[in-house]
Amino acid sequence: MTASSLPPPEALPRTLGELRAAGYVPRSVKTELHDNLLATLRAGGQPWPGIVGFSRTVLPQFERALLAGHDVVLLGERGQGKTRLLRTLVGLLDEWTPVLEGSELAEHPLDPITPASRRRVAELGDSAPVTWLHRSQRYTEKLATPDTSVGDLIGDVDPVKVAEGRSLGDPETIHFGIVPRAHRGIVAVNELPDLAERIQVALLNVMEERDIQVRGYTLRLPLDVLLVATANPEDYTNRGRIITPLKDRFGAEIRTHYPLDVAAEVGVVRQEADLVAEVGEPLLEVLARFVRNLRESNVVDQRSGVSARFAVAAAETVAAAALRRSALTGETPAVARPVDLDAVPAVLRGKVEFEPGEEGRETEHLVHLLRRAIAETARDRFAGLDLRPLADAVADGHLVATGERVPGKDVLAALPELPVLHEVAQRAGVSADEPPGRIAAAVELALESLYLTRKLAKDADDTTTVYGP
Repeated sequence: MTASSLPPPEALPRTLGELRAAGYVPRSVKTELHDNLLATLRAGGQPWPGIVGFSRTVLPQFERALLAGHDVVLLGERGQGKTRLLRTLVGLLDEWTPVLEGSELAEHPLDPITPASRRRVAELGDSAPVTWLHRSQRYTEKLATPDTSVGDLIGDVDPVKVAEGRSLGDPETIHFGIVPRAHRGIVAVNELPDLAERIQVALLNVMEERDIQVRGYTLRLPLDVLLVATANPEDYTNRGRIITPLKDRFGAEIRTHYPLDVAAEVGVVRQEADLVAEVGEPLLEVLARFVRNLRESNVVDQRSGVSARFAVAAAETVAAAALRRSALTGETPAVARPVDLDAVPAVLRGKVEFEPGEEGRETEHLVHLLRRAIAETARDRFAGLDLRPLADAVADGHLVATGERVPGKDVLAALPELPVLHEVAQRAGVSADEPPGRIAAAVELALESLYLTRKLAKDADDTTTVYGP
């Protein structure tokens, strides 16, 4: 059962009279967020569950904006967690809030705003029925698309209501759009610059005067909404832009960013990826460094960005390759090894935009940057460790074969007992009594490191890779 489908607690007031007697006082949504954020911070709690890498940069700015009661636009490249951050705002709302039963805009029983609801409260008085709305139902998200209309966002005249006999100027003929229906809640507009400029104009009154205008007449509705939005910096010049009056009405514009270090990148992948097989920390580090290398490469179109979703999809691809190899070899548990990284460039090539002139060389660039990430990870993991005994053993004839049909125990069986192998496993976070697949993953990383530093050779075909002198 989802949170929004849970019945409200029985002890909550069920009529306007009971609500007033219980001492309930209407609070604006911005006041709710302000008070609950302060309470969470004072208690040492975590207001932003699942948000990684923003704790010293974006989140302090975001918290200041909320405490100031500002509408906010998050500005950043794709895949930086902008929408994920906005969705966590729901957790700062009151869990349950009273609503006048039957009201079209989730109006507070003590503060109705539409003529119909005011009339109903005047007629029923303290016996007016009250229902309760869960906070998960107070967040509305709209993806801005070029075909979005004013009617979608604000509202339009409902011809059915007009046909029922109401006059065209009657406010009760309006079919309300997304923004009014989010009254007493949060409205998130993703990719705001994609809205046509004439549609953005329709938001000006909502953000400043907090009223709406439909078909030539103004309906004064003291809307209570927090408007938040996301935008890509390139949208200002490519697909569209946020018009200046609308930018001026946002109290805060906050720049987001990709994870600033490898640890944060790994944290995002570990949290977001749905892994069907075990992927150890060293391989996640490889993928994190790979993505960071892509973001720094001059052959990649950095205006487009390299989304955090790329690293997540890469980890899921590596896990899938390990699971397939496990099915072919019968080895359990399924553990990813460096050989599984070979699946990443071909599968994910289309997720990266390259600079003009690089057509046909995409896979070559991806393989090069992936190898560099492997070398950097191995250098960091095995710093100060002498791998020459391992290289000498291979040079003495102990060739090591790996591939999609080679189980981990065969990789280990190809090598003699060497003290350095225990140290290699330990540096990779694996103990000697763990399954062969985990130890083989560490050994393969060391072998690949020796190959990349030209201390070993590697012969590979479609299914098998052999390390030799």
